[in-house]
Amino acid sequence: MTRSDSPARPGATRQPAEHEPVARVLPMLTVPHLDREFDYLVSAEQSDDAQPGVRVRVRFHGRLVDAFILERRSDTDHVGKLGWLDRVVSPEPVLTPEIRRLADAVAARYAGTRADVLRLAIPPRHARVEKQEPPPTAPIDPQPVATDSWNAYGRGEQFLAALAGGRAARAVWQALPGEAWPDRLAEAAAVMVNSGRGVLVIVPDQRDIDAVHAAALGLLDENLVVALSAGLGPAQRYRRWLSVLRGRARLVIGTRSAVFAPVADLGLVMVWDDGDDTLAEPRAPYPHAREVAMLRAHQLRCAALIGGFARTAEAQALVRSGWAHDLVALRPTVRAASPRVIALDDSGFEQERDPAARSARLPSMALQAARKALESGAPVLVQVPRRGYLPALACGRCRAIARCRNCTGPLSLPDRDAAGAVCRWCGRAHPSLRCVRCGSEAVRAVVVGARRTAEELGRAFPGTTVITSGGDAMVAEVAPQPAVVVATPGAEPVVAGGYGAALLLDSWALLGRQDLRAAEDTLRRWMAAGALVRNRGDGGVIAVVAESAIPTVQALIRWDPVGHADAELNARAEVGLPPDVHMAAVDGPPEAVHSLLDIADTPEGTEQLGPVDLPVGARRPPGLASDTTVIRMLLRVPRDTGLALSSTLRRATAVLSARHDQQPVRVQIDPLHIG
Repeated sequence: MTRSDSPARPGATRQPAEHEPVARVLPMLTVPHLDREFDYLVSAEQSDDAQPGVRVRVRFHGRLVDAFILERRSDTDHVGKLGWLDRVVSPEPVLTPEIRRLADAVAARYAGTRADVLRLAIPPRHARVEKQEPPPTAPIDPQPVATDSWNAYGRGEQFLAALAGGRAARAVWQALPGEAWPDRLAEAAAVMVNSGRGVLVIVPDQRDIDAVHAAALGLLDENLVVALSAGLGPAQRYRRWLSVLRGRARLVIGTRSAVFAPVADLGLVMVWDDGDDTLAEPRAPYPHAREVAMLRAHQLRCAALIGGFARTAEAQALVRSGWAHDLVALRPTVRAASPRVIALDDSGFEQERDPAARSARLPSMALQAARKALESGAPVLVQVPRRGYLPALACGRCRAIARCRNCTGPLSLPDRDAAGAVCRWCGRAHPSLRCVRCGSEAVRAVVVGARRTAEELGRAFPGTTVITSGGDAMVAEVAPQPAVVVATPGAEPVVAGGYGAALLLDSWALLGRQDLRAAEDTLRRWMAAGALVRNRGDGGVIAVVAESAIPTVQALIRWDPVGHADAELNARAEVGLPPDVHMAAVDGPPEAVHSLLDIADTPEGTEQLGPVDLPVGARRPPGLASDTTVIRMLLRVPRDTGLALSSTLRRATAVLSARHDQQPVRVQIDPLHIG
């Protein structure tokens, strides 16, 4: 579609380009109904630089906006007078055909706009960096890569051989406990780079980037490896991104936004720990890095690998559908590599000896495992679900949750000597507390945080060093000597030789969450901690304070993430939840939500579930006042009509946006947390 929005300036003597004088551009506009291409004239002076993929500025409705040139044309289907390109911002073609095709597919998959996707895919320009002379491209000097460690996994050797041969092998890899997974990913990447093709590795956080980057530098020239993350400054991030665009870097390691990196001749895309929440983009159109990576592998017909110590139902669905195959070690190998796992009620004898074990936060069996590990000279890991001191308080008399008088957020005690409670949402201090229900001034702890746990363990193990890791005070590594390490999930330090024992506390805080992914996420966090413990042959023990009859605990005891994922997938299929179906969450004011659904021509067989209140903890749609009522409506369709549902919601959102008489509505396709 075309539009005349920028007539030639008064008195201007511009001459159109001699060849292909029309540029079809995509303005970077935020409103859904303007997610269209528009035609502009290219002047003779701009013609050399105004090539497909470059950044330009155009005048739209009287204001200058950023845009990308999609193509140059000799004619236009617009019947009116065309405006001129205002200027070419840079001659660098940053929007490659591959990334443009991927952005189109992601916008269609997630019912979003291409402008929103491109903001995620292409970093802001840094003019000084762009003008610098790029260093010469380093030649690839293939070196032999030892891949013997992959032989522990069924068909692991064949998978690496397929990568070396340039075939589009796709697998879901179940890493053994204690596995040096950064080394394995680096080996697979080196095999592909040595064959002359590019590799993309997506990991959850900076610590993972550093680990894979260090492993890759042992196998490849440092000029071929680039790490991309949000923590880099604008100049450094753009410099590294340009090295990828220009074909200098062949291996890209990064967090979720790096999944759009313009890797030349991409041959392999890998995602580690796809169940981590950080891989889900919190900005529109809310894509998940795993889904974008698999979509990219499908478009390019390239190899793909999803790895982790645990397994998501989505990854298991890829195996079940035949899109990917399993890379799993045999059961005897798994048993030999895993630590011994004991649960709270593993034996009646233990219960008789410790009658309070079921109610104690640190039952004797957990303390005994810790003492034995410390006596052997190894550190002990204690995983606590919540950081802080007392992250949740309640009335000591009626047990009502203590809440902030300003925003109704939960109150917490930041440390032992704090003068009063602090709201976890708005940060407001409350020097004195009085229950709004019964008037009592007594308070009690609802949840115990990592710092309070460290305090308790310091008394339980006098003379032993206690280290805390979590939040803003993460510890990367601890020495292989007796110490108690208290960490929140994802902040566990590594230790050479592994921990002697791991205590998994407050399991109810993970398993009891009102979240459909609670069991899957709990097992993932437990296995991530358990993978740092020595194997059972070396005395490694995991003590989980939970009922052994719970299926998630049983999966940990057997170290069977594949079986747990398969059961989870079956359970979701029974109740009609993703990934067995596609589901859209429509959030917004009641009037706006119902208006959008009235407009949308949903596919046949679409089920409407709701409306319900916006789930606790879910972010409100942007652009709404804080006192606006927000509801959620769920739309469910079979997998084969998921794209049709996204398409109709995308069109309906554009129509609603064009009317200007409704408040904004947010559409999320297959959101990570449904309710």
